Amino acid sequence: MLDSRGVETSVTFEQTVLLSAFAGVTIFLGLPVGRLRNLSSRAQAMLTAAAAGVILFLIWDILSQAIAPVETALEAAKAGDGPMADVWLDAIALVGSLAVGLLLLVWVMRRARNTSAGGSITPHKLALGTALGLGLHNLSEGLAIGNSAATGETSLALVLVIGFALHNATEGFGIAAPLASGTRPTWGFLALLGVIGGGPTFIGGVIGYSLTAPLLSIVFLGLAAGALIFVFNEMIAVSRRFAQPMSANGALLLGLIVALGTDLLLVAAGA
Repeated sequence: MLDSRGVETSVTFEQTVLLSAFAGVTIFLGLPVGRLRNLSSRAQAMLTAAAAGVILFLIWDILSQAIAPVETALEAAKAGDGPMADVWLDAIALVGSLAVGLLLLVWVMRRARNTSAGGSITPHKLALGTALGLGLHNLSEGLAIGNSAATGETSLALVLVIGFALHNATEGFGIAAPLASGTRPTWGFLALLGVIGGGPTFIGGVIGYSLTAPLLSIVFLGLAAGALIFVFNEMIAVSRRFAQPMSANGALLLGLIVALGTDLLLVAAGA
């Protein structure tokens, strides 16, 4: 931040907490979509597929962030500037967390199938799984905000807050869109989804301010990617049941483009 003389000053812990909370709370903006009703099969298919498009982009984005430190460590090892052990540690952390994120959610949802009518995943449970995956992703985003603030990179921290706030608004839509079919969710349930999905941004900001742990960020990103791979597969399965392939794939592309657009805005802002 700038003082009265225009000199950049560091962000305090209290300011970091507020900024992280702001970045996470925007996830609530997209959640009311889940209460829409009286939609045609085509509209329901398009909403679900568009949400899947957002999730598809986030999977790519998350994996890109998680792989980057592994590649950096490998390049350093090849140049003789770092031990090969760091490469193996980062790679094992990524692959292990990816597997845990995917297979753990498969196991949880399989148990949910066995206890639900018809043996299928309800929209409410799919929304919970999506919120959990995005919450892990947002925990890593909060770590980035906290680390930037703690190391005096004030401008970067502010840009990250704005960019992540914009991202989270689209993530809220990704969580809630499948809820447009089935029983209408209560406002309390939507609030719970917002806390699960957006709250970790706040928690990550608090942790990141006092702890710089790149390996921890890799683990959270890997867990998030694994969970969202499962969620994406389920969303596509739901969309197919509406038998609207052209509309659904068009919406999938639109969701992907919108998510990409928000990311490009973040890059253009200098993050």
